[in-house]
Amino acid sequence: MQIDDPTKNGQAVTALILKLFRLNGQLLQAGDRLVAELGLTSARWQILGEIAYAPYPQPVAWHARQMGVNRQGVQRIVNELQQEGILAFAPNPHHKRARLVVLTPKGQALFTAAMAKQVPWVNQLAEGLSSQDLSATLNMVEELTSRLEAARSATSDPAT
Repeated sequence: MQIDDPTKNGQAVTALILKLFRLNGQLLQAGDRLVAELGLTSARWQILGEIAYAPYPQPVAWHARQMGVNRQGVQRIVNELQQEGILAFAPNPHHKRARLVVLTPKGQALFTAAMAKQVPWVNQLAEGLSSQDLSATLNMVEELTSRLEAARSATSDPAT
């Protein structure tokens, strides 16, 4: 089997992907350190943030899709957080079994405490970066995300 050589842009996107994988790992480690004393991990914090920033309460599957991750993994963490009184389930008027996930007052306080730690950290991380470079990078990541989502939608079975 012969593999074609990637174009220059294909090579650049491959290099970007590899750097993003590394950055993701570093962000997860930094997040774990940042919120460890709150009893959180990056994964738990990410789910709390997804729920906190959702425009309105949503079921686990919706949150997993928004995060681009496996529903079962999100469900496991949501169940743990619910048992700890950080999240609660609310009835979903559109679906009997897919309950809505909401922050409890304890969960909101925990998320607020995590964000209070994140603000000085992210401000320091962003120091000296140009807003134009940040905007261009965000636009590129959004475009690649859109293309990957479109490709996934085009290949997914509508019955699933």
